[in-house]
Amino acid sequence: MISWAPTARAQAVEAPKPKPPPYSLPFQLRPVVAGTVVRSDTALAFYESPANGESGTTVASMLLASYKLTDELAPLVRVGVVQNSPPAASAPSPDPPSGFGILNPVLGVTYALKLDPSLRLGLFLGVTVPVGSGGGNEPELENTLANGAGIRARSAMDNAMFAVNDFTVFPGVGLAYVAHGFTAQVEATVLQLTRVRGDEVQPDSSKTNFTAGIHLGYFFAPFISAAVELRHQRWLSTPAQIENDATGTLRDTTTVAIGPRFHVQLAEKAWFRPAVTFAMPLDDPMADAKYRIVQLDLPFAF
Repeated sequence: MISWAPTARAQAVEAPKPKPPPYSLPFQLRPVVAGTVVRSDTALAFYESPANGESGTTVASMLLASYKLTDELAPLVRVGVVQNSPPAASAPSPDPPSGFGILNPVLGVTYALKLDPSLRLGLFLGVTVPVGSGGGNEPELENTLANGAGIRARSAMDNAMFAVNDFTVFPGVGLAYVAHGFTAQVEATVLQLTRVRGDEVQPDSSKTNFTAGIHLGYFFAPFISAAVELRHQRWLSTPAQIENDATGTLRDTTTVAIGPRFHVQLAEKAWFRPAVTFAMPLDDPMADAKYRIVQLDLPFAF
């Protein structure tokens, strides 16, 4: 006898997979997810000379591309440029020159893990290719000034790209809680810089830098979130620049940034997540120079 009753398999309806909770993409900290992404990120810094109050501007722009090999693993490459228009000098001193330069490229890999549905761990390892403008024993003054200004325009969080005389290895770790539209992420990175050129102008054969940050973000609707980000940089070693600093302000840099991010779905698996943020320093020397930084972040995820 043939039965036409539906089988248990036919009766079972596959439950749709629950959507992952929305993740607030950091502004300058690293994501703790692996993804295929093309990301343009530009910081425009306005500042003043503490000596005479004259104004200057710096533009530091980065382009990143990453490719998700697996759900956990994504290699990346990052390149950048910097342009600086320094404040005019007090007469009779000549005005410092404006400059444009190419930064050290970064090669890296992200390894992302879901520890549980709401806790994500991101491990990172990056290295630089020390070919940036302004390196060697005969650097152009405009490049040297642009690299120094670019570090501050990026809140001192991308020092490896501006250290044009150094080969830098920088491992890092990030941990994020993501649930109920809320993201809380912490991050820490150690940068070990080793001089490979410019031995006549750079006294330090090696130096050690540290960066850390906290990101707090919240989704007010599926298409908009807002976040605040606290960033800190500290020299763990004492390079010549820090040792000779009479003000005692160059070892640490702390900044805070705030802004909205928009989330636009372009296709089934394609998203555009632009953000505009405003950042300001919490300590000298950037506070003394009255730094104000606007950042435009344009990531495309596929």
